[in-house]
Amino acid sequence: MNAEGEYRVSVVAERAAVTEPVSAAELAAAQVQARRARRTAVVGAYVSLTKPRIVELLLVTTVPAMLLAQRGLPSLWLVLSVLTGGALAAGAANALNCYIDRDIDQVMRRTSRRPLPAHTVSPRNALVFGLVLAVVSTAIMAAFTNWLATALTVVAIAYYDLVYTLWLKRRTPANTVWGGACGAAPVLIGWAAVTGGLAWPAWVMFAIVFLWQPPHFYALAIKFKDDYARAGIPMLPVVASLRRVGFEIVAYAWLTAAASVALWPLGMTPLYGAVALVTGGLFVLEAHRLDGRARRGQPLKPMRLFHWSTTYLTIVFLAIAVDALVG
Repeated sequence: MNAEGEYRVSVVAERAAVTEPVSAAELAAAQVQARRARRTAVVGAYVSLTKPRIVELLLVTTVPAMLLAQRGLPSLWLVLSVLTGGALAAGAANALNCYIDRDIDQVMRRTSRRPLPAHTVSPRNALVFGLVLAVVSTAIMAAFTNWLATALTVVAIAYYDLVYTLWLKRRTPANTVWGGACGAAPVLIGWAAVTGGLAWPAWVMFAIVFLWQPPHFYALAIKFKDDYARAGIPMLPVVASLRRVGFEIVAYAWLTAAASVALWPLGMTPLYGAVALVTGGLFVLEAHRLDGRARRGQPLKPMRLFHWSTTYLTIVFLAIAVDALVG
């Protein structure tokens, strides 16, 4: 129930407690407001299960991949179908992730307010919700794209929940690296939906997103290191020294920048090349700054890298989209 609904019900209850006359109309209105507030809260909880911010980031990479595959604007119906199917697929994977991780989510402060630990949604309902989204997303992709894009969508959902969430996340510090395959899959799905196949530019864009994820998520894991340790999750910042984490962040930042530049000779214009060089340089610089602070024993300020890495990826893929349209 939201604050407004709680307030109206409490006001009516207080008036009744002091025998102040409460009309039937006022009581009915308060009950209606309370029911609406509960429905809104439940809907919000189910939306929260899909982790909309992650879905949004995945779609940011899908559309530019489709534009580059087409070297222009693909069919708007195809774009809408891929975005809808992709959003539902990502939402399905995230909802199933919440179901599988419900035991550790209630231990971690960062995730303790998610719908399952908060008991807003039951585990059974979360499981059914995730499976329904998976079926619907697969049906949309099968109906409006092609077999390769559909197969990649199914594999991405299965990999994220069965390989990453159930196995890698709980057993190896390399979970962030190998788990990056699902985060990079939308690039391949978007390309395959347009062309029916995969080509070198698609794989290079996949590499950009795949290599970008360790610096991005290591920064987040540094921030919530104690949370992950409490839940028994062997994230690299939990099991390794900050100097080791800083080294890997720098290494993957350089590899990400190199991958973004590697796309340039594959039919991209100098406009894209300039953006890749400048933003890649800034990304590497921020990674080196964090590493330097780790080596000097200073406060790391990991969220600076976390937020900049999101901006970096957005700018690079926006440049890809612009280049595909004007190149």
